[in-house]
Amino acid sequence: MLVRFLGNAIAILLLPYILRGIEVHGVGAAIVAALLWGLVNAVLRPVVMLLTLPLNVLTLGLFGLVVNALLFWLVGSVVSGFVVHGFWPAFFGSILMGLLSSLFSYFVK
Repeated sequence: MLVRFLGNAIAILLLPYILRGIEVHGVGAAIVAALLWGLVNAVLRPVVMLLTLPLNVLTLGLFGLVVNALLFWLVGSVVSGFVVHGFWPAFFGSILMGLLSSLFSYFVK
C-alpha cells in the first residue's frame, strides 16, 4: 500500500511535465494530493460508479473515464498547491495517473 501511495505521489509530481493544465507546487502538495486521490478512489469512486451504473452500462464502461476525470478534478480543487485547469487536463491527467502508477508499481515489485 505504501508503494502504491509513493507511486501516486511520484506520478502527480511528473504530471505537470507531461501535461499542460496541471500544476503541482511542491512535494508536500503532491503527497497530500496522492493521499486524497487514494481516499477518493477507495471511498467516493465506488459510490459514484454505483450511482452512474446505468450510464456506465450504456456507454460500455467509457463513462468510468469521465467519473475518474471528475474525481481527479475534485482532488485538484480541494488540495491547495495542486491545480487542475479544466476537464480535459483532468481527463488526460487521470489516465496518465493510472498509467504512471501502474508502471511504478510494476517496476518496484
